Amino acid sequence: MAIDFEAVAFVIMALVAILGALGCVYARRVAHSLLSLMMTFFAVAGVMVLAHAEMLAAIQILVYLGSVMLVVQFGVMLTRRQIQEGDVE
Repeated sequence: MAIDFEAVAFVIMALVAILGALGCVYARRVAHSLLSLMMTFFAVAGVMVLAHAEMLAAIQILVYLGSVMLVVQFGVMLTRRQIQEGDVE
């Protein structure tokens, strides 16, 4: 019985994507939610690489992580909300 490494890698990437999505929804801090969303995007790009869709994975990383996450990060930085525990207003 041979181990199918592609199936194992898919299961790992799928679990990372699911955990990242749950972390994005249930994070108490906005910055932690942003990091979880970035982890989800990387995992989805990894699944696309496993599906032999390298161009889609590159577009996923360039478009979502390069531009959309930058805009969201600026929105997080410009909010007057407490982002981390040690922040003082």
